[in-house]
Amino acid sequence: MTRRSKMRDSVFKVIFQNEFRNESMEILVKEIMEHEKENSVKNDIIRYVQGIYNNLSQIDEKISMCLENWHLERLSSVDRCVLRLGTYELLFEQDVPIEVTLDEAVELAKKYGTENSGRFVNGVLDKIAKSFAPEPKYYI
Repeated sequence: MTRRSKMRDSVFKVIFQNEFRNESMEILVKEIMEHEKENSVKNDIIRYVQGIYNNLSQIDEKISMCLENWHLERLSSVDRCVLRLGTYELLFEQDVPIEVTLDEAVELAKKYGTENSGRFVNGVLDKIAKSFAPEPKYYI
């Protein structure tokens, strides 16, 4: 697993756990600092988690606009968290190619979700990328 893949896995776990515990940003950051050993990974995890929660209403709005016959609240927690992570990366992390974001999100969905999660996440994130990814964002 690459450093960035490990980082995304950790971000997913933090935001997934927060679905059930709904803790403050300070507590989430403290937990990250206690469990992660590598400083560069810690910093990326913290940046992503803060970015997701600081932009959550915008992220959820974009996801909701790209769901067909679904409501965000009705998605499984795994699918919702993977979509939030992927949408954050598509909208706010300019140095990550769109395909990388989609591939990594699909892998997380397959690892933690149902047998249909990978396809579902791929379809929604692809629509988000085509509709909302900033212009400098690129496909490989």
